[in-house]
Amino acid sequence: MTMAVGNVAQERLSKRFDKWDANGDGVLEPSDFVTEAANIARAFGETPDSAKGEQLRDGFTAMFQHLAAKAGVGAQGPLDRAQFLRAAGEVVEGGAATFNPVLGPVTRGIVALADKNGDGVIDDAEFATWLNAIGLGEEEGRAAFQQIDTDKSGTLSEDELLDAVRRFHTGELDVELLG
Repeated sequence: MTMAVGNVAQERLSKRFDKWDANGDGVLEPSDFVTEAANIARAFGETPDSAKGEQLRDGFTAMFQHLAAKAGVGAQGPLDRAQFLRAAGEVVEGGAATFNPVLGPVTRGIVALADKNGDGVIDDAEFATWLNAIGLGEEEGRAAFQQIDTDKSGTLSEDELLDAVRRFHTGELDVELLG
């Protein structure tokens, strides 16, 4: 049995709904998720139709389809706020087992955009670019890097970043990595 989404998670998911409702019509559709992926790709200096832009778009599209299925609507939606909050809340509440398969492809897509040297991890300079792309400052970035670098390697792995995104949505971390 799924517990109710906590207040912090509920607030953060509601904010996410507002951000992703690109056209402001009060529902989420696949086009809203494609727009968000395109905006993120551009923030990293990539075009939405580049290989990295397409990878991110595919991750966002898969996430929408998962949420739509969980909400009991068709693959094209739409999802209203209540449906989104319920479906996304179940994903968050399920912990890594439910969160990682849904958000993993999005995180991998953002890592691909941020990993300019292609070593598979995000160093502090790449992380600074990531945070700049979502509007966080340098000082906030240094503190965030330290919080997220749980193995203290000086780099951030996809797993550390995905865990940070999950912990943000559960209220365990105040570093917002998806903008």
